[in-house]
Amino acid sequence: MFWLGDLTFLLLIPAILLSLYAQWKVMATFRKYAEVPTQRGFTGAQVAQSILRGVGTEAGVEAHALAEARTAITGVILEAVGGELTDHYDPRARALRLSEPVFAGNSVAAVSVAAHEAGHALQHAVRYPYLGLRSMVVPVANIGSQLAFPIIILGMFVGMMPQAINLAILLYIGVVAFTVITLPVEFNASRRALLVLERGGYLTADELPGARAVLNAAALTYVAATVSAVLMLLRLLILRNMSRD
Repeated sequence: MFWLGDLTFLLLIPAILLSLYAQWKVMATFRKYAEVPTQRGFTGAQVAQSILRGVGTEAGVEAHALAEARTAITGVILEAVGGELTDHYDPRARALRLSEPVFAGNSVAAVSVAAHEAGHALQHAVRYPYLGLRSMVVPVANIGSQLAFPIIILGMFVGMMPQAINLAILLYIGVVAFTVITLPVEFNASRRALLVLERGGYLTADELPGARAVLNAAALTYVAATVSAVLMLLRLLILRNMSRD
């Protein structure tokens, strides 16, 4: 049976622990460097707006794409949103949304997060392939995350467990693909952010390690999500084999 006597859930324990640690790490690191004001006084909104205007786009952007990037980025809207660490770039709406502490904050944490999200806008402007691929996979991943396990539960009640698990596996592959594709997208945005912060003069050399710590902590959450998705898929594969016995 799927629930009773199912020890495959033990596979998820490392992922759960890693996810909890990643969440704690990103919050602790952000709050630590949110208390460290930048020496040059830039706010997150100022850094993001400066990057969107084309200042520092040379960082991490191929030379042949510079003109295109500077033209395309002018269409991005910069907005403040509520919450903490709700910052994101929406390629469909062409909107860069920063949480209020990041938008108005002039801390190392605030400008680091703002530069990272602006890095996604840069990716969009130069047609970074993994960003486009991730956008294509999003609908499939949403369907997989929402329907995979309800399908398994339904299969238990109607006596079609093997078929239900096979369908759930197919759907959940989209979730795994999304998390895997997200890794290079996020790592690349952080690399762009660090280069812009350094070459654009937004942070001093002494402040860059703090920015790197903030971005590395955020990256760990995406690594944890990938590990969780892969282990869950492995669990489904094991359950499929068990259902055949």
